Amino acid sequence: MNLPFHIQSEIAAALRDGQAVVALESTLITHGLPYPQNVETARAIEASVRAGGALPATIAILQGQIHVGLSEAQLLYLGQRPQAAVRKCSRRDLPLALALAEDGATTVAGTMIIAHQVGIELFATGGIGGVHRGHPFDVSADLQELGRTPVTVVCSGAKAILDLPATREVLETNGVTVVGYGVDEMPAFYSRRSGLPVDVRLDTPEQVAAVIRARRRLDLRSATLVTVPVPAADELSPHVVEAAVVVATREADSAGIHGPAATPWLLQRVMQLTEGASLQANTALLRHNAFVAAQIAVAVQQ
Repeated sequence: MNLPFHIQSEIAAALRDGQAVVALESTLITHGLPYPQNVETARAIEASVRAGGALPATIAILQGQIHVGLSEAQLLYLGQRPQAAVRKCSRRDLPLALALAEDGATTVAGTMIIAHQVGIELFATGGIGGVHRGHPFDVSADLQELGRTPVTVVCSGAKAILDLPATREVLETNGVTVVGYGVDEMPAFYSRRSGLPVDVRLDTPEQVAAVIRARRRLDLRSATLVTVPVPAADELSPHVVEAAVVVATREADSAGIHGPAATPWLLQRVMQLTEGASLQANTALLRHNAFVAAQIAVAVQQ
C-alpha cells in the first residue's frame, strides 16, 4: 500500500508476530471531552487494553499522515487542538484529511477502515452511531461500515441519544452479527438494558473468538458487533437517561443542530442535564470495553 501509514514500532512488531492489538478511535479526544479530561481518559483506556493483555493502537491523522498508535507528545498535541482545527473523519472524510494535510480524528467508521487495512481485528469504543431520533434519514455512516468492513467492534450498544429500535433494525438489514457479551439483550449505552434483542449471548472471550474465526472462514465482509453492558456500579436509570435525552433532542431541534454536529452537542447537553453522571458512566464503559476487547484479542491469537 502506498498510503502514508505510520505504525508505532511496538504495534508493528506485535502485528508481525501475531500478538494481540486493540484499535482505539480518536474522536473521543478531539470532539468528546475537553482538555485535560480527554487526554486522561485516553490514557486510562489505553491502560485498560494493556491490563487485558493487548497493545493499544489509538488511530488518528496528523498533518495528513495516518498514525496507528500515538506517542505521549502526539496525544497531548491532539488533545489540546481546538475542535474546529481537527476534521472528524468517517469514510468520506479520510481522503480529504490526507489530501489537505490536515489533522483528523477517526470516528467508529474511520477507525474500522484503518484497523482493517493494517490487520487489527479488535476495536474498542463507547457506543456506535445510528439513526437519529426524529430524523430517520440522518443515519450514521457507522452502520453502513459495520455492514462492509470485517472487524470486531466492542461497544456498549448505540449511543442513548439515538433511535435505538431503528438502529437495531438497520444493523439487522446490514447483516451485522450482534453479540450480547454476558447479556441477553443489547445494552443502551448508559444503561444495561434496552429491550432489544441480540443474535446470540456469549459469555467468554473464547466463545467470541470462535465466532470471529468462523466469520473469517466464510470470508464475510461484515463486522462482528460485541455489545458489553456498562458496569453495574456506574449504570444510569433508563428513566433518567430518557428524560435527559428528550429535553436535549428538543433543544437541538429548536436550535437547528443536525448532522455531524448533533452527536457531540447532545452528549454534552445530556451530561449537563444529568449533572455529570452520564460522563462517569461513559468513561467507565469505555475502560471496561477496552479491557474486554483486549481479552478477546488475546483469545483470537491463541
